[in-house]
Amino acid sequence: MTDEHGAVEVDDVLAAMADPTRRRLLDVLSAQGEASATTLAERLPVSRQAIVKHLGVLEAAGLVCGRRVGREVRYTVRPAALTATAQWMTALATDWDRRLARIKRLAEAAERDSR
Repeated sequence: MTDEHGAVEVDDVLAAMADPTRRRLLDVLSAQGEASATTLAERLPVSRQAIVKHLGVLEAAGLVCGRRVGREVRYTVRPAALTATAQWMTALATDWDRRLARIKRLAEAAERDSR
């Protein structure tokens, strides 16, 4: 669940992305398009059980989704949560740039006034 600004989603995405194994899983899934936990475990130096746990965190954050195909679950990347997080980060950076520009203008004005 998210608030009007997507804060919970952003928090979940940032928490999920904090782990390098999960970032690597996203990289592999992005490149491969779709993969099972078994296939991912073959590509990473992590057990299948650990991969399943990491995929659970990524799925809870909305970064991947799994669909059953026969006896296995195949995972794909869901970019919407990552896009929302990137938009939040861009807005945050823009706000800080605006604040810093104002501080710079105030400092320059104070310097001119002190001459």
